[in-house]
Amino acid sequence: MALTKIERWARIKNRVRKIISGTADRPRLSVFRSNKQIYAQIIDDVQGVTLTAVSSKEKEIEKNEGTKTEKAAMVGKLIAEKALAVGITEVVFDRGGYLYHGRVKQLADAAREGGLKF
Repeated sequence: MALTKIERWARIKNRVRKIISGTADRPRLSVFRSNKQIYAQIIDDVQGVTLTAVSSKEKEIEKNEGTKTEKAAMVGKLIAEKALAVGITEVVFDRGGYLYHGRVKQLADAAREGGLKF
């Protein structure tokens, strides 16, 4: 029987997550993309805590007019700023089962431009 879209996405996500894990030295930059919004959070998997998080629902991003891809780039810049403020410079990128193009790629590129290394 064929897999549904959600089941296929969950399989890919689990396949990526069994390889990628965040530590205190190099936490995980996790991306979640919905139809309207995009979310990014930096997670220490050893302690099980979220160190910082940003979404496209934040006031400074939401007030700007633009496409979803442009807002994803803004989220990437903002997550990089917040990470640097907390003292995080290197992360492991977790694309969350999504293909590395479009909004996910824009977020990653903007985070790199903002000063994060991955």
